[in-house]
Amino acid sequence: MRWVRCFWDEEAISFYFELDTDGFVIRQVELQEPGGEALAAASLVEWKEAQKNDRLAGYESVYGLTAEPPISEWEGHDPQWLSAKEFESVWSTARRQIHDRHRQPPS
Repeated sequence: MRWVRCFWDEEAISFYFELDTDGFVIRQVELQEPGGEALAAASLVEWKEAQKNDRLAGYESVYGLTAEPPISEWEGHDPQWLSAKEFESVWSTARRQIHDRHRQPPS
């Protein structure tokens, strides 16, 4: 597995990806900059499970989804390679933010 970070300047979003050996996204985190608010923290395994159980809309509304094409087909990105530890830190923080946000009653 490999881990990368890409920054989309137009929207000021940092993307963090965990990739399989073929370059397909397994897990994806999207953080709004500045401040690093988690917009998405999706897992392909969880997405497939939600799809199988007719819970896909609910899953995507909370966690988002992962990019479909492999990294070799992406254009206009400048990936920065990360360690597994760096990715796991971002992943766990993003998931915690999303869980906390969805536990709070609407105002």
